[in-house]
Amino acid sequence: MTELSKADIDAFWRDGYLVVADAVTPENLAQMQAMMAAWSEESREHAEPYGPETVDGRPRFDMGTEHSAAAPALRRINNPSDLYAPFQEAMERSAMTDMVAQLIGPDVKFHHCKINQKLPGAATEVHYHQDFLFTPHTNDDLVTALLMLDDVDAENGCLKVVPGSHKGPLHSLFDGAVFTGRMAPDVTADMKAKDVPVVGKAGSVCFMHTRLAHGSEASRSERARGLYICVYSAADAVPIAQNPMPNRNEGRIVRGQKSRKARLSEALVELPEQPKSASFFTVQGQASAAGD
Repeated sequence: MTELSKADIDAFWRDGYLVVADAVTPENLAQMQAMMAAWSEESREHAEPYGPETVDGRPRFDMGTEHSAAAPALRRINNPSDLYAPFQEAMERSAMTDMVAQLIGPDVKFHHCKINQKLPGAATEVHYHQDFLFTPHTNDDLVTALLMLDDVDAENGCLKVVPGSHKGPLHSLFDGAVFTGRMAPDVTADMKAKDVPVVGKAGSVCFMHTRLAHGSEASRSERARGLYICVYSAADAVPIAQNPMPNRNEGRIVRGQKSRKARLSEALVELPEQPKSASFFTVQGQASAAGD
C-alpha cells in the first residue's frame, strides 16, 4: 500500500488536486500502453464511433471529425474496465486506489471510468467545467483519478486546473435551457487567467476534487497524450442523477465496506442532461467522426 503523507493530504484539500508518481506497477502500465497503441491502430479501420457497445448501447470508441485512416483521432474509450483486465487492475487493485482511500476513505465506491486521448494532429480539447455537475451526489467526497498513460507536458495537451476552485461556487454548465457541459465564456476566461498545468511522467496520477475547475487545450505535439480517468466516491455519497456512463462496475466497493447510510451535504445543484452520443465531447460542441 502506498502511503500519502499528511502534507500530501493537506495539499489535496487545500489546492483541490495532488500529483503522485508511480501509481501503478510498470507491468500494468505497459499492458495499458500496449492496448492503447493497438486501439489507435485499429481505429484507422473505422470512419465513425464503433463497438463493442457499452452498457447503455453507445459505442465504446469515439473519434473526432478530423479522424482518418492516415491520421487517427481516437479520443475516447468508454469504461475500459468493463472488458479489459489491465484497466480493471489499475482501477481496483493498484496503489492509485489505495491513495484514493486515504483521501476520501476508508470506504470507497467506484462510479465510472474512461480514457481521454490526444493523438498527434487531433483537435480534441476539454472546455472548462467541474465534474460534480456531471455526476452530482448527496455529498461531494468524490475524487477523479487521472492516470497518465504517457509522459504529459504543456505541449501535448496537459490538464490545466484552477487551485482552490473546489472551495468556490459551482458554475452552471447550461447556456440558457441548453446543457453545454462547459462554463460560460466569461467564467472560462477568469479560470484560464488562474490555471496551472498538471504534468508528469507516465504512471503518475493526478487526484482531482470533483468541484475543481479544469480544462485542457489541443495538443501541439507529435507525442500522444492518454489519460485513464477513474471516478470514485465515498461509500456514503449516493448519486442524485443517472450515471452519464453506466457500466458493469458501477457501485463496486473497491476499498472498505458498503454504507447503509447516505450522507447529505447542503447544496443547490443543477441536474445534468445525460449524453446520448459516443462521448461528452459532443456535448461540449466537438462532433464525432461521421463516416461517409
